Amino acid sequence: TSIVDAIAGLNRPDAGHIVVGDTTLYDSARAIFKLPERRGIGYVFQEDRLFPHLTVRRNLLYGSQRPSRDSNALDLETVIGLLGIEHLLDRLPHRLSGGEKQRVAIGRAVLSRPQLLLMDEPLANLDKVRRDEILPFLKKMCRDLSVPIIYVSHAINEITQLADTLVVLDKGKTLAVGGVSDITARLDLSP
Repeated sequence: TSIVDAIAGLNRPDAGHIVVGDTTLYDSARAIFKLPERRGIGYVFQEDRLFPHLTVRRNLLYGSQRPSRDSNALDLETVIGLLGIEHLLDRLPHRLSGGEKQRVAIGRAVLSRPQLLLMDEPLANLDKVRRDEILPFLKKMCRDLSVPIIYVSHAINEITQLADTLVVLDKGKTLAVGGVSDITARLDLSP
């Protein structure tokens, strides 16, 4: 969470640099700190963080207000279909299940046309039924989007289904980086 918050610009590291693609977001040596709203990053938190006074449609449209430089960017209808939320568009967030709220939060983040999508344990606060409901949508989204995703999770089931590359961290230190099957096969990294 600390790392994705730093990438998003919600926390400022004491030192170092953060670069996404060819864009420097933070560099302590050169006194660069790009504001969070100018980073072009989508963020899906553990909690849904939807606007309670806006319908699902308006929450999604809020995400799509950033102009797109990418001709392949997903449009509203595509995201609605991808997440299977057509029947929810006129509802307010308090009338949604936890899984439905999280799908809307994911849709809003994707519609912001991010150059990078951060997902911080998006399924952690959901029960098994809701996690099982959302995981297929995340798998499809990972497959269909042309946006890199940094996915934070302690759930090995989610990681093995969604990730290409795995970074194992412990107390702020990187223990291993590599392909999911290679890293999960290492006995020295077992939970």
